[in-house]
Amino acid sequence: MAIGNDSSTGPFSEMHWKSLRYFNLYRFCIAFLLFSSSVYRPSSISILSPESESLHLVVTTFYLLATTVSLVGLLYYRRRFNMQLSLNVLVDVFVLTLLMHTGGGLRSGLGVMMLVTLAGAGLVGQGRLVLLYAALATLTVLAEQSYRAIVFDFEMVDFFQAGLFSAGFFAVAITARLLAQRIITNEELARQRGIDLRNQTLVGQRVIEEMQDGVLVLDRNGWVKQHNPRAEQLLGLGDPAERKLVNYSTELARGFSDWCEHAARESVLVRAPASGMQLRARFVSTESSDRDVLIFLEDMGRLQEQARQLKLAALGRLTANIAHEIRNPLSAINHAGELLSEECTDLISKRLLRIVLDNTQRVERIVSDVLELGRRDRAYREQIDLRRTLPNLVEEFTLKEKIATGIVETEFLGLAMLFFDRSHFHQVLWNLLGNALRHSQGKPGSVCIRVSDGGEGWANLHVIDDGSGVDESFREQVFEPFFTTHSRGTGLGLYIARELCEANGARLELLNSEVGADFCLTGRVLE
Repeated sequence: MAIGNDSSTGPFSEMHWKSLRYFNLYRFCIAFLLFSSSVYRPSSISILSPESESLHLVVTTFYLLATTVSLVGLLYYRRRFNMQLSLNVLVDVFVLTLLMHTGGGLRSGLGVMMLVTLAGAGLVGQGRLVLLYAALATLTVLAEQSYRAIVFDFEMVDFFQAGLFSAGFFAVAITARLLAQRIITNEELARQRGIDLRNQTLVGQRVIEEMQDGVLVLDRNGWVKQHNPRAEQLLGLGDPAERKLVNYSTELARGFSDWCEHAARESVLVRAPASGMQLRARFVSTESSDRDVLIFLEDMGRLQEQARQLKLAALGRLTANIAHEIRNPLSAINHAGELLSEECTDLISKRLLRIVLDNTQRVERIVSDVLELGRRDRAYREQIDLRRTLPNLVEEFTLKEKIATGIVETEFLGLAMLFFDRSHFHQVLWNLLGNALRHSQGKPGSVCIRVSDGGEGWANLHVIDDGSGVDESFREQVFEPFFTTHSRGTGLGLYIARELCEANGARLELLNSEVGADFCLTGRVLE
């Protein structure tokens, strides 16, 4: 049941040709029955007159051959859709008119079959062509009736019946056309809805797969019907053989059972069996026919880390504002102390002034480090040649810190290129070298800068010292702000270094090392 515009290439959908194939299958069945009736003429089912048997056989044989050719031809020739349909209708009208004439006119009942043919053509073909088919059927029926009136007796009832059939031809054709239009509209709407539903399903599935939260879909008996990859990661195990919730996590299964009994409890805290991660499980009922339940698994560690980052960001903005206000009076105190130290001759007073000036400089360093946090988002990255940059930076560090040449060594492996903001890189490396120098033995080669390729466009820069290393209890705190084990440290150096690395798309980690501490900066070689 399809409608379209004909052309030499036949731009019709599969549904058009499928409808035409069904139409031709109907015609073949009718032709076979008529042919059988003409050959065997069983008195109980014959609709043909006993006269003109040879004509009956010729017409029905021709009809059977024509319908067979049309049906088989559709399998190999799918062009000129409207022309094929028009030939089918012309053959039907011609054959049925001849059979109706030899069977006694409209009284034979074959006119009803012409109505069926026009209805089928109306469902399959175009609107204007359907009216043409109805007009053609009307002309042939009236012509046959006129011929019968001239040759045989004239009866007004027969012409009245022919007029009713003619009106029926147009009524059936128009009705079939309107029905076909409605069917096509509904098919197109259903097709579009199917496309929209498929797109929505794909988008929803993609969203669920990429969610940071794990998702499980359960029935009321605790069988897992669906889950996303994140759920497997959070629970720390693969897809079990039996998709029962208790095989994923016994603690989670217990929480689900309690929720089924007391639906008021929206979430519970559980611990993953393999990884030991603490998860928050939220149970949400659905309106599906099976009354499925959704379980959302959230990593509490990630939530706590986000809360910590927000807290640190707010603290950074606050301390930056305070630092601006502190700097002016701090400069005045430092300047006044230097003036007093020039005029003071008493040893005790000099010692007290030195304490004031040393602590003033320490507060000045803290203020400077805090202000550096506000500059982390202003990164102008460029490609840095570490073979040329590092020796100059090490020489500058050696002169400013007044240490012996050779304490800091450099070692290059691979390309030794890094895509980084130059001023940020200077600050990061300066903080790492200062930290390594404070905890090293201060001998030649105590601090080593090793550059190597990380593979797939990454570079690694290690700053290694020969000190006692970082105590295991402090490894999780070394990058926290204001944490220090040095009496004169500010506790912001490593924290600022990591923040600047993240601003440049890099990462700073503390690696396990047999001797001393190994801080590794991993960054991109190219943009």
